[in-house]
Amino acid sequence: MSLLTLILKKAAPLPDLESFSRYLFIGPHPDDIEIGCGATVSKLAAMGKEIAFLICLDGRYGVDFAPEGTTPEQLIPTRKAEAIESARRLGVYDVRFLGLSDGGFYNVEDLRTAIALQVGDFRPDIIFSVDPDVPNECHIDHLNVGRESKIVANFASNREIMARFGAKSAEVQAIALYMTARPNRFVKTTGHLEKQLDAIFNVHVSQFPPGCPMTASITKYLKLRAFFFGLRSFKGRAEGFRVIDGTHMHCFPEEA
Repeated sequence: MSLLTLILKKAAPLPDLESFSRYLFIGPHPDDIEIGCGATVSKLAAMGKEIAFLICLDGRYGVDFAPEGTTPEQLIPTRKAEAIESARRLGVYDVRFLGLSDGGFYNVEDLRTAIALQVGDFRPDIIFSVDPDVPNECHIDHLNVGRESKIVANFASNREIMARFGAKSAEVQAIALYMTARPNRFVKTTGHLEKQLDAIFNVHVSQFPPGCPMTASITKYLKLRAFFFGLRSFKGRAEGFRVIDGTHMHCFPEEA
């Protein structure tokens, strides 16, 4: 880490992720928020924070483990119902859906506009979304949703730009990126991992049916991730995020 970066960290420190009141969690598909940061959601909900989920794509192509013969169109309402119940188990009752097609079959400008409208409606203090800058991320929906979330977070407080989207402005103070390889802020989640696992594997059964080989591997990964992020942050068990606040969103090349 360079001396300049150290000085800038002191001059413009990143915010405490638990200090806000209103949180908007944006997920590409049903189940991504839960896998990426479900334990953090559970903790914030238990603290009485105002939380909304925004699920951008309908998950229609997640048919690998669905009952044989299930069509993409038949899967859409199932995944929507699973998302609502999963959020409820984490303590979230405001779940919003953009309904765009899974698999990148949508106009990216339509995605940006739809996200902007929801940000202007809910007016979060902070947005959580998937990290689109992970070197090995290949899923077009994760890349698009993360990128457009970052763009909207930057524009959210600009009344004139948001008006071009037909949206109200919102004083978004930061964006926290989950599923990241470069976390710079951590949330202690001791005691919330089991709720996260319940919300994933006992609810999203169209994706993780009984006996699904992915269940054991993802469970192991989430436990290991919580352990090692906890070690890095001296927080017991933790989830990590790449946080970019208003100071760092534009013309600030040094990583916070």
